[in-house]
Amino acid sequence: MRRFRLESDGLVAQLLDYGATLMTLQAPDGTNVVLGFDDPQRYLEPHPHIGGVIGRYANRIAHGRFTLDAQGYQLTCNEGSHHLHGGHAGFDRVRWRGEARGDTVELAYVSRDGEEGYPGTLRAKVAYRLAGRRMRVTYEASTDRPTIVNLTHHAYFNLAGGGTIDEHELRVAAQRYVEVDEALIPTGTLADVAGTALDYRQWRRIGSARIDHTFVLQGDVALRDPRSGRSLRIRTTQPGVQVYTGHLSGRRGICLEPQHFPDSPNHPAFPSTVLRPGERYRHETMYALSVSGTALAAGGA
Repeated sequence: MRRFRLESDGLVAQLLDYGATLMTLQAPDGTNVVLGFDDPQRYLEPHPHIGGVIGRYANRIAHGRFTLDAQGYQLTCNEGSHHLHGGHAGFDRVRWRGEARGDTVELAYVSRDGEEGYPGTLRAKVAYRLAGRRMRVTYEASTDRPTIVNLTHHAYFNLAGGGTIDEHELRVAAQRYVEVDEALIPTGTLADVAGTALDYRQWRRIGSARIDHTFVLQGDVALRDPRSGRSLRIRTTQPGVQVYTGHLSGRRGICLEPQHFPDSPNHPAFPSTVLRPGERYRHETMYALSVSGTALAAGGA
């Protein structure tokens, strides 16, 4: 496996070509604010998608089935009877081809026709760029056959650098969320957050909350740790963000995953995740850190 290192004005990122993984993101005060393994070989063992790029389709597809252009497809089912995060060997479980170019690390992966049941050969690219004390992640993809694609990043953030995220506070600019059933499969309804436990339009302590939902974004996502004074702001071109409080893995980190909605291929009213030959899939997400109230980054995605 190959490691890469990016540094800009005190912000340091370490990357791995396996899974296009973000191993560490070190704030200018020296604190690593994402979960990861020191030994790259640990990423080859089972783990809850720590730090990797998720694809070909992030989140869940009900029963691993969808129809595209009147043809049905069956994906591998790796979460009970459903498909999650690309299947048994999603994009965070494969080797990418990486190259460092100045302030950017570019990684590429070719997902062959039929991989995990997906139609078409998908050529995916992810670029990590550090500049002006901010990290920007750009996703691109093209295909030779109509397919579906939904890429995201699965970093677990802990702004305290250790312990749990219970004392962190969260703010999500979202009036609605994707309603799901007990298996976390969308019902098709975009429900109002008002009056629910998912209303994070104002700062709220995470505490013991168990969140594993997609919010319909109207602005940015922000996280802060009052004890350390560190905060994170995320801006993205994606229509939603999946918030997962890590309650199945010790609550040591919170995932804030910009993406399209789960099971979109089976819900025509959701934003489309279809990619056709000649089209280009492209999304950007910007991560801005601050320490003790001093902004380290600004600007939109």
